[in-house]
This record gives sequence, C-alpha cells and structure tokens, in this order.
Amino acid sequence: MRQIHSKEECTRALTGIGDALYVIGGKWKLRVIIALKGGNKRFNELQRTITGISARVLSHELKELEMNGFIKRNIYTEAAIVVEYELTEYSNSLGGVLSALSEWGIMHREKIRKERSVAEVV
Repeated sequence: MRQIHSKEECTRALTGIGDALYVIGGKWKLRVIIALKGGNKRFNELQRTITGISARVLSHELKELEMNGFIKRNIYTEAAIVVEYELTEYSNSLGGVLSALSEWGIMHREKIRKERSVAEVV
C-alpha cells in the first residue's frame, strides 16, 4: 500500500476500504466466490462445498453478490427447473484481493503456529 500523506488521502483510503468491506466483507462472501472459481454450481453443491454455511445465510449471500454484480444466476427450465450460479467477468476484479488475502492468511497462520509452538516449549 502506498504512503498516505494528507488528510484527503486518508479519508479516501478509509472510504474505499469501507466500501470494499461493505460489499465483500463478512465470513462468507469471499468463500462463495472462491467456491465458484471451480465452475458453476447449484445451490446444494455450494452449500456442501462451503462447510458450515446454512441455507438461509447462503441464500442471503448469493442475493447480495448478485446485486453487486459478482455472480449471475442462470435458470434452466428443461425437464425440471435448475438454478445454477456462476461468476461474472466483474468478479475477476477481485483477483488481486483474493490472492493477497490468501497469502496473508497463510503467512499469519504460520506465524501464530510458530509463536504458539515456541511458547509451549518455554
């Protein structure tokens, strides 16, 4: 992250982070996006892929992600009605964010594990 030198730059950075967290924040949204990176999925497939998410919460997250342009819901009306979710092109704009968060999360987990193992030895 670049240096913030003025009050205006600080305000802009805080506003930007606030907007980003409003759209992709929380426990589940990024997990839903990552689950869909492997390809289109139906609701139950998503629920099985994302351990611990309830149907109600998944439904809510899917609606918000669709409203913000990250996913698209496809409805097929062949023999039985099938609803499938897929990522939009716009979701690719999160690529750098997802990579950075993943790398940071792995680094942080390793740091905490090392600190705990050193504390246990002492």
